Amino acid sequence: MLDPALLRTQPADLASRLKETRGYDLNVADLLLLEAERKQIQVRTQELQNLRNTKSKQIGMLKAKGEDVSAVMAEVAAFGEELKQCESDLAERLAKIDAIAAGLPNLPHESVPAGKDEHDNVEQHRWGTPRAFDFEVKDHVELGERHGWLDGETAAKLSGARFTVLRGQLARLHRALAQFMLDLHTGGHGYEETNVPLLVNADSMRGTGQLPKFEEDLFSTAVGEGEAASKRYLIPTSEVPLTNIVRDEIVDPEKLPMRMTAHSMCFRAEAGSAGRDTRGMIRQHQFEKVELVTIAKPDESDAEHERMTRCAETVLEKLGLPYRKVLLCSGDMGFSARKTYDLEVWLPSQNTYREISSCSNCGDFQARRMQARWRNPATGKPELVHTLNGSGVAVGRALIAVMENYQSADGSISVPEALRGYMGGAERIA
Repeated sequence: MLDPALLRTQPADLASRLKETRGYDLNVADLLLLEAERKQIQVRTQELQNLRNTKSKQIGMLKAKGEDVSAVMAEVAAFGEELKQCESDLAERLAKIDAIAAGLPNLPHESVPAGKDEHDNVEQHRWGTPRAFDFEVKDHVELGERHGWLDGETAAKLSGARFTVLRGQLARLHRALAQFMLDLHTGGHGYEETNVPLLVNADSMRGTGQLPKFEEDLFSTAVGEGEAASKRYLIPTSEVPLTNIVRDEIVDPEKLPMRMTAHSMCFRAEAGSAGRDTRGMIRQHQFEKVELVTIAKPDESDAEHERMTRCAETVLEKLGLPYRKVLLCSGDMGFSARKTYDLEVWLPSQNTYREISSCSNCGDFQARRMQARWRNPATGKPELVHTLNGSGVAVGRALIAVMENYQSADGSISVPEALRGYMGGAERIA
């Protein structure tokens, strides 16, 4: 979340910045009213608490002398109910202010272009030349279904829409992609391979910003009933457990930057996306991703962001997949991000580039929620770290891109050279 001091001391300026950059409407009048009520109630609460402490000491002294304490006890009882009500009212106002703060998106970095949506994003560069085909291009669904490799009907029987069953050589190619990405990131790129839980608690979801704002996009499960029920959320990305590893921690400066990678299942309800990319594997409820997460010192996070994005680019280049790098405008960034690069891979069947990786620097936005800190040697005091995350890359979309870019007229698919060692030396699947 944003620095609470901005809400307390500069609410009008903050509202203006959020409106201009994020299109977010902060109701300053409601916030000022809540803050005024909080101050008034807090002052009265402290007065009553001090009075209670004074009277408690007086009662102790009277009892020590063997004197009657009934009058003082009656006085304490007289303002006890008011104190209880004040404490309840104060907690209510604080909860409302916290809810407002938790719903505010991150402020963009100064280098982020202003804009409302994807049309205002700024292309940085392109790599590779889209292949010219001398036959009619098939999409990944046609290529997969004709061999029985990709089966949406059976998946729908098992789980419903937006799930897929992969078989045979295509399932192996999918696994090969994930193994290749992990080996690349843990080898030359220096990320530590980490295996994380797929079910996390609400604190972890709040830490990275999925809760409370995006609960409708999450799958959840519970064990038990009523108040005793234990609720857990299926992760939408391994960014959540990886980043929360440092929640409520003070990290030694020698350990920074912490670079972690994980291959995991990801689960998204895709609320509000009805009718979008329903064919095939473009937008699924369950998919796999190799995630990159870095915990960094504040003055190193911008350089780490460029480095992380470059690591994701290397995956696509080694696979020989044409792509473009895009700097997202302020209105198209994710809730927690202060700066984001998207990598978009070329899909011949759509004759366009589609997102395959999103790399974001969140600054101290997530760290403040998680109270993730490092001890700055210059001050000797704990300070907030910066957190970064990126797809390195989405495995399913990489599979789609390989299938379509490496297809032949007969429906067979050439295996990129970088993957052949993971495919038993196979140069083609058919």
